[in-house]
Amino acid sequence: MESVKKFQRNAVIVLLLIASFFGGHYYGKRGYEIEIKRNIPIVEITNRHAYPEEVDFALFWEVWEQVRSRHLDRPINPQDMVYGAISGMVNSIGDPYTSFLDPGQNEVVMSGIEGKYQGIGAELGLRDGQLIIVAPLDGSPAKEAGVMPGDKILEIEGESTIGISLTEAVSKIRGDEGTISTLTLQRGTDEPFEVEIRRGVITIESVTWEDKGDGVVYIRIGRFGSETNSSWDQVVRDINLKMLELDTIILDVRGNPGGYMDSAVYVSAEFLARGDVALYQESDLGKLTEHRDNRSGLFERIPAIYVLIDRGSASASEILALALKENLGDIVTVVGENSFGKGTIQDAKDFRDGSGLHITVAKWLSPDKNWVHEIGVEPDVEVERTTDDFAEGRDPQLDKVFELIGE
Repeated sequence: MESVKKFQRNAVIVLLLIASFFGGHYYGKRGYEIEIKRNIPIVEITNRHAYPEEVDFALFWEVWEQVRSRHLDRPINPQDMVYGAISGMVNSIGDPYTSFLDPGQNEVVMSGIEGKYQGIGAELGLRDGQLIIVAPLDGSPAKEAGVMPGDKILEIEGESTIGISLTEAVSKIRGDEGTISTLTLQRGTDEPFEVEIRRGVITIESVTWEDKGDGVVYIRIGRFGSETNSSWDQVVRDINLKMLELDTIILDVRGNPGGYMDSAVYVSAEFLARGDVALYQESDLGKLTEHRDNRSGLFERIPAIYVLIDRGSASASEILALALKENLGDIVTVVGENSFGKGTIQDAKDFRDGSGLHITVAKWLSPDKNWVHEIGVEPDVEVERTTDDFAEGRDPQLDKVFELIGE
């Protein structure tokens, strides 16, 4: 489904990327057409749809005229007023994953969708109104600076983040390669601390793998983007050509903020002879739509699968973990920390002027109809990876997997 393929285009927007992650359905109605006469502070407004009819727009136009004609800084750019009004309307919903982006913001977000952009390399999210780091991305300046999943962002360049939207945060933190982004972070209840991060060009590899010996293969999925399916197919071919024995697969989706739902379905199907990967529902009372891929996967008979997750594993990563766990049972062991908990799906629509709308259109449920939104996936074996572990190159979560394999 084409709409589902757009699933990544917001998670992220939450992606700061600074960046990820989206798909669904949106049928828009443009309410007004605005023509700006060059150098003349006159705005011609055509009301194309008076919908819904019970809404009285008189107050809107009265405020518009008061600001336009009386504000100290007049003349006010009417197009900025339009964008601000639309943003306020969308933000009034109270959903951090539904947002309107003016052309500049939309360009910033879209430049990171395919996995290459300039910034610090971290996905942002909102949890209980607080701006947080969902996950620093592999090989990113943010990860090298010690930024961790779940870190609260209290200030950006010395300015408080109270009331900030995700798009505003992305715009503030994104910047040219070589420039510095200064963030004030808080980890848990510890004292806030300041970190300076030199922005760079971020390129995220979608899928990589490594032969760990003794029939064990390690596969790292960094994100679920537009090229993930082809990258996954190449990795699967390489594994089957180069590994004479294959008994255990380790799937690492730690710090993976998600992406296209179709990619999570595609990867999951490699392990499933049958069964749903996820269920898609457009409203609480809406029909549940099954999502599966019926091709014959090459990993269907693998006797042991380990899935590594952490607080930065979100959306499509959670779909994959739950699809394997609930369809394959004890064959699958989930190791790590409770995941982020993003169970909604966004659709992205671009407009003629370069602006865009990311709107939550549905939610996804696991094969057993579990909705993990703001709850997350609970690991079978909980293992924390601390700041010191990161700093000193230790990986107790992966070590635990090898301990379980040896039992």
